[in-house]
Formats: sequence, structure tokens, C-alpha cells
Amino acid sequence: MKRTACLIFSLAVVLLAAQAQSAAYDLIVRHGRLVDGTGNPAFFADIGVTKGRIAAIGRISGKAKREVDATGMIVTPGFIDVHTHADDIAEMPQAENFARMGVTTIVVGNCGTSAADIGKLFRDIEARKVSVNVASLIGHGEVRAKAMGGSFDRAPTPEELATMKSLVAQAMQDGAVGMSTGLIYLPGTFAKTDEIVELAKVVSDYDGIYTTHMRDEGRNIFASLDEVFRIAREANIRAEISHIKLSGNASWGQAGKVLAAIEQARAEGLDITQDEYVYTASSTGISQLVPDSAREGGKFQERIADPHQKSAIVAQMKSNLAANGRTNYEYAVIADYQTDPGLNGLTIPEASKAKRGSDSLDDQIELILEIVAHHGAQGVFHGISEDDLQQFLRDPNTMIGSDSGVREFGKGVPHPRGYGNSARVLARYVRELKVLRLEDAIRRMTTLPAETFRLRDRGELCPGNWADLVIFDPAKIQDNATYQAPHHYATGIQFVFVNGVEVVKDGEYTGARPGMALRHLTPKK
Repeated sequence: MKRTACLIFSLAVVLLAAQAQSAAYDLIVRHGRLVDGTGNPAFFADIGVTKGRIAAIGRISGKAKREVDATGMIVTPGFIDVHTHADDIAEMPQAENFARMGVTTIVVGNCGTSAADIGKLFRDIEARKVSVNVASLIGHGEVRAKAMGGSFDRAPTPEELATMKSLVAQAMQDGAVGMSTGLIYLPGTFAKTDEIVELAKVVSDYDGIYTTHMRDEGRNIFASLDEVFRIAREANIRAEISHIKLSGNASWGQAGKVLAAIEQARAEGLDITQDEYVYTASSTGISQLVPDSAREGGKFQERIADPHQKSAIVAQMKSNLAANGRTNYEYAVIADYQTDPGLNGLTIPEASKAKRGSDSLDDQIELILEIVAHHGAQGVFHGISEDDLQQFLRDPNTMIGSDSGVREFGKGVPHPRGYGNSARVLARYVRELKVLRLEDAIRRMTTLPAETFRLRDRGELCPGNWADLVIFDPAKIQDNATYQAPHHYATGIQFVFVNGVEVVKDGEYTGARPGMALRHLTPKK
């Protein structure tokens, strides 16, 4: 329907072209090679923009207040990052790391964590002004915590479930695009499937989407997929698998089977998609190395102070390592430990040697327990196969998401995806390795996410759509952030416009904040 509307609008523009040539535009992008987001072949044309929207596409002889010569460059719709953790966007409104890699719209509220009050989030965004557009999910973890207090290792009472449903309904009425779960995180890890189905039904009533960090992305991934399919089926809801991967070398080599399972679910009538970041390391809290049961209820320090309970926790951590085919924590790197920043950038064995004088497994575990007891730390975890990554990337239903928040330049040693993810797709996987055609890669970052998350008038170069535009040099676009030195912006992206306003000019961030709060307002069925 959206594509048909775009074609009708374009025909109308062509019929009025003679009259339009004399019109004055706010912006004209000239001589670029346009990749419109649909997956269709690139073509050469100009783009005229008026009042923040695309007014014309074709050979434009009119004048404009601002003109950009895109000769030799690619012009695309602004990239839509469907999986971010920029929930503090109102407090960090510049979002320069996103803007400088071509991202013009972000989806926040992933993995079960979001603003508790979606309406307030959007009002804050509008009051404080931000550089990129923002859509939000409501986090299942937020509503579960609010309804159930600090006791989570149980099912909700009927009254608590009713409260959770009410909170989800309010979030949808306030403009959330759907609900997310983080089923490896507290408190979501203790939620049973029936609970999620009941909440997803509320989201479905508003034509929202269900996104999930599944219970397992490794050895038990197929059971986790079955749960996603069950929720989608019973709630009659679209479902999105967050940051699809096979984590840990014991699970590598099964990407084809995972995709076959998803395709079978789609053939049976389910609307299932997935997103991915293009790195072979993940990033989450160091606390995820500690069993959930040890951290539940806010009694972690009390438990590790008890020798009997601590012994059981240590034994479980060793068992988990062995089950994943590992003998130590050398795959885990401390990214941001505010209590002791000197450990940032070190693997757990390296940090244990520096802090405790020994890198024995017992000392590594002691350090992990100490970190968790002292407010935790962010970590980077190396454990994804490049072959699996590329196979997931080739699937036409895989979108691109950075899984990043707003970066504070120079702070910590965070995952490089926050600075380079979108650029890396175009540099490494399009230009260098040719895993994707350029047109296909752009589709994964534009029309596919816009249609999946119901983001109206975005994601495609089409008259009438908002003028979210990216102009880049295909020979020079490059991600420059590395695991060792992550604080480097992407290069080769010369211009980025958000709602017709220049946010990146000549490769530099302008400081402009034209972003909008993107409310999903579908009346309840």
C-alpha cells in the first residue's frame, strides 16, 4: 500500500513538473545516484525538498535556498536503526555517533528496558530537541518491575497481570511501536510464556510489534525460537528477533537451520523478521556472567557473603563455562567499569592478574563477583562466528541494528558498533566482501525497518515522505572504530539531513536538532 501511494504521488509530481520547475525549494540535492530504499536499481536524479519533505525527484531546474552537489556520491533515505539502547536520548540529545554514521531514526526501548512513561519520553524529546527521530517500544521488564515490586522469581498474581496489561495499553496509547522483552535479563528471565502472550495480545490490539532478546542465543536457540513463534501465533502479532546470532563456538554453524526454522514459521502464516549488528562480539553487562538466581531480589551481596551460597554460585559459573566449551573468561572484556576505570579494555584474565595478582579461574570469578557487587560494568564478549554472521546478513528479512546507546566520546572502551555499524555494512559487507548488493543493504536499513515498525512517511525516497537523507561516497565510506580504539567516527558520509535539516555537513556534525518523536498511534481494534 505504501509503495502504491508513493507511485501515485510520483505520477502526480511528473504531471505537474512543468509548473514545479519554477518553484523555489528549501533544498535541492543535485546529480546524485539515488538508491531509493526499495531494493530497485540505483538511478541518477535530483531531489527537491520543501518544508522538511521531499517535494520532487527527477531533473529539477528550479532554484533552492540550499543546494548540494552530490556528483559521484550515493543518495539514500536516512538509515533507521531498529535496535538501540539510547533510552537517555532526551538527556544526550546530540546522538552524534548515530548521525555521523547516517542514522536518522532510532528505535529505543529494546531488550525489555525502556522509559517507564512513554508519553513523558516523547514530551521530553520534543521539549529538549534531539538530532535524530525517535520511536520507542515499551519494555516488558519495566512494566513487570512496576507491577511486581522486587520479587520476580514467580508468576504475577491476576491483579499484577492486570496492572501490567494496563501499563502496556497506556504505553501503546502514548505512541509506543510495540513491546520488547529481554528474556536473559532480570526481571524478564523469570517470566513464563503465558505471561508474555497475554501482554503481547494487548500490543496486537494496537497493531504493535513484539521484539525479543530471546532466552537463549546459543545451545538452546531452537527452543527459544519456538517460544517466539508461539507468542506470535497466540497473540496474533508481528515478531522481531533482536540481534540474531549464534553465541559461543559450541553453537556455531547452525545459521542455516535457524533461518530455515524462521522461514517455516513465516510459511505457516507468522510475520517474523530479525535484526543484526555486523560484529563478531556482543556487548552487555558483566553481571550476565553471574546466575540470575544470585542477583534476583536485590540480595546479591548478602548471598556472596554466605560461604554456602557463594560456593553454589561459583560452581554454577564454572558449569556454565564448561557447557559452552570454555575454560576461562578470556572472551570477555571490561568495557566500562566506573568503580575502577583502569580495568577498562582488559579481558577478565588480564584484569584479574592486574587486580588480584593471579589469572586463575577462581580469581577471575572473584573479580567478576567484585565487579557485580560494585554496581557492575559493561562488557564486550567475543563469541560469534563470521560465517554465521554473513549467512544471517544475506537473509532478505534481516534488518540492521547497532544495539548501541548514545556514546560519550572518549568514555570507556565500548563496543565499536556504536560508532561504525551502518558504515561497516556498506564498507565491509557491500564494497569489500560483496556479501550484499548496495541496493539490498540500503533496503535493510530503510524501507524494511520503516514498514516493519510502521514508521510512516520514512524509509524511502518518495515525494511526500520526510526528507531524511544520507549522501555518501561509496569508495570512501568507512567504519573506523575498533575494539581496542572504539572512539572514532565513521567517515565518507558527507551529508545527513533529518526532516530536511542538515545534521552532518561536509562530514562534520552541525549540532542541529530537528529530530521528531515518532508516535505510533493506531486506535485499539
